Amino acid sequence: MPQVITSADQLDFTVEDIPSMPLPSEVLMVRPLHYSVEYVINPHMADQVGNVNTIEAQNEWDLVRSLFNQVGIKVHVIEDQEGLPDMVFCANQSLPYIDEDGNRHVFMSIMHADQRKDEVPYIEQWYRQHGYEIHYLDEDKINDFEGCGDAIWHTGKRLLWGGYGYRSSMEAYETISDTYDVPVIALKLVNESFYHLDTCLSVLDEHTALIYPEAFTDEGLKMINKLFNTVIHASKYEAEELFACNASCPDGRNVIIQQGCTDVNKNLRDNGFSVHEVSTYEYLKSGGSVFCMKMLLW
Repeated sequence: MPQVITSADQLDFTVEDIPSMPLPSEVLMVRPLHYSVEYVINPHMADQVGNVNTIEAQNEWDLVRSLFNQVGIKVHVIEDQEGLPDMVFCANQSLPYIDEDGNRHVFMSIMHADQRKDEVPYIEQWYRQHGYEIHYLDEDKINDFEGCGDAIWHTGKRLLWGGYGYRSSMEAYETISDTYDVPVIALKLVNESFYHLDTCLSVLDEHTALIYPEAFTDEGLKMINKLFNTVIHASKYEAEELFACNASCPDGRNVIIQQGCTDVNKNLRDNGFSVHEVSTYEYLKSGGSVFCMKMLLW
């Protein structure tokens, strides 16, 4: 049922109507040997150029990796490249998918910032080596698309949430919807501090989401509230300063999240989730946290 949905009035289905999709069981991570803040392409990077503690960044990355292993997710690791300090944020360069016959596909991104465009071929090489069918967007018609930074799968369903407005073009979702044969719910982002959808929406399980409401339009909030039974709200502080909504819940039960999100974590536990806190302070300096640091795979 390919279609791009932009208003709540178009939602003529429930989550239960959407075909099921296997939960991801693996993640791809990029080792941060060259991670640093060398330029400013989002508000969080301002005043952080040269301020990364590289040893601490490696320690934080190692702990994120170990937590994915701990909750039963297999981790694949590739090396980053000199001159590509943001390559560690490997949620951004692609959008993978597994079809109903078990075939694995991936759309490669068109990075918004020139500084990040050269990351994509290295990620694409990994997919080629692992048997994915590679798809591309038409760069003559589509300005940008930053993979799972803006395109988030609904847990266990063939339904995609697609953010646009800062790093991804609305037009990208028409091609993705047609190629993958899935509906896309398009959410316009309206706060520059929340420039990717994964900074303000975390799909926790089939019926639960964590959001920062002020990042969305009223229509976007209507669509979110119509399809999720439970919507947890993060405060401005926990969302903007601690990237609470950049948590990752790969299995619908275990949430890996930046430490210190006191209110969000209480709400998560009250709703039956297991919370695993981790320090990603060095990555917050570049505008990313747990979700940005991995790519979920099948």
